Amino acid sequence: MITIAVKDAAGAILARAAHESEALLCFDRDYAEGDVIEITSDAAHLWLQPDISVLPGEVYLPAGRMTWRVPSGEYRLAYRPGAFTEPRHIVTARALSAGEIASVRCLSRNPADLRGDTDFFPHCTANVETRNESCFAARNVIDGLRHNTFHGEWPFESWGIGARTDAWCLLDLGREAELDRMALTLRADFPHDAYWVRGQVALSDGAAIEFPLQKTGERQFVDLSGHTARWLRLERLVKSDDPSAFPALRQWEVFGHDAALDE
Repeated sequence: MITIAVKDAAGAILARAAHESEALLCFDRDYAEGDVIEITSDAAHLWLQPDISVLPGEVYLPAGRMTWRVPSGEYRLAYRPGAFTEPRHIVTARALSAGEIASVRCLSRNPADLRGDTDFFPHCTANVETRNESCFAARNVIDGLRHNTFHGEWPFESWGIGARTDAWCLLDLGREAELDRMALTLRADFPHDAYWVRGQVALSDGAAIEFPLQKTGERQFVDLSGHTARWLRLERLVKSDDPSAFPALRQWEVFGHDAALDE
């Protein structure tokens, strides 16, 4: 069973839908600060679209429950103009099949990821986000978009490091997965942007894989050699000698499959 409930800041239920395998909710409301969408599910792997302003994607619920805080205020700058302001909303959640869960796919993509603590995965965090602005937040690198020829508001949001030389970004998948390779798409608003010439990805199994990077806006692939890990951390990123102080990451894709079926 999958249940979707929209609640206000006081916890009152404003709308609800439930279905054995695919819950579909349509409701009318002007979102207010503090509104949340709560989803409970017997299945841990869901295909989810929490709002028409957000691309659909896969989420993993280790406890069978997730709370999606409707972005408000400055947080909305990481989404398309006018996001969450229309009076009618739809929410869709369906259980993934065993075949989908076992398939090789992009495990990192989660357009529903939020800044701060979450109870669903994948989830991205970092030790720095430029000026603490949402359009430079770590969650942007798994939002499913690779538009990278500009910087700032949607669809050009990115992970910005505020010129820190010790910047790192951590991707938590929420469970063990067998990893084939990853792809990094750098922000390529040249000459405003610089780029990294090399970096390292540390894995939760103890491995550390170094890789080179080039000045390009195309995907750059890194072999992960079938390592089994729950999380990955980009670190030791070395900036080019470009005069710009602003290297940034637009998208981080990790390809592989779940290490074991849990349902």
